[in-house]
Amino acid sequence: MTRHGPMNEFCWMDLKTRDPSGTAAFFSSVLGWDFAVDEEDWRRAVKISAGADRIGGVSDLAQPVYPPGTPPHIAYYLAVDDVDHRTELAVAYGAQVVVPPFDAGDQGRIATLIDPVGAVLSLWRPRGFAGWPVSATAEGTPHHAVLACEDPERAREFYTRTMGTPLGRVFKGQIHNRIEAMVTVAWNDSRVLS
Repeated sequence: MTRHGPMNEFCWMDLKTRDPSGTAAFFSSVLGWDFAVDEEDWRRAVKISAGADRIGGVSDLAQPVYPPGTPPHIAYYLAVDDVDHRTELAVAYGAQVVVPPFDAGDQGRIATLIDPVGAVLSLWRPRGFAGWPVSATAEGTPHHAVLACEDPERAREFYTRTMGTPLGRVFKGQIHNRIEAMVTVAWNDSRVLS
C-alpha cells in the first residue's frame, strides 16, 4: 500500500449530514466539488472529487451507525500508524471515544474521537485507500488543516503526545473548537450565492 502523504497529516474528510443531496448541492455550487456514487465501493458510498482527485465522502446521519442526535459536521481523518494504539494514547491524554476502532472493509481501520479541546476527528490507518493526494492542485482540493480552538497549547500538547510528533502547521489559535480544511478557490462570479 502506498500512502499519498506522510503519517500524522490529515488525509480525508467526510461530510456528515441529514441532507446529503442539499449538502452536495451547496458544496458543488460554492466550491465546484463533484459528488457521485462510487460504483466500485460495496457500500455504494457517495464520494467527493475536486477535479480528478478524490477528496472525501458523504455520510447520512440517519444511518444507524451514528448515535442519535449527532449534529451535522465535517469529519477529518488523520493518517496514523496504528489506530488502536493511538486511540489508547488519545484517551489517556483526555480524548473521548465516539466510535471505537473498527475495520472499514478492506480500505483501512478507523476510530472517531473528540479531542480535549472539543474538536472531532477520526484516526485512519490506510490499507486499500490512503486518502487525498498531497500534491493535488485542482481548485477546491484541501491542502492543509487548521485546528481553531481556545487553548492551542493544550491541543498542541495532546496531539504531540498522542501522535508521538508535533503536527506542525495544524494549529492556529482562534476561538472555536473545530478543524477546518483549507482549500484553493479561484474567484468565479457564477458561484456567488444570492
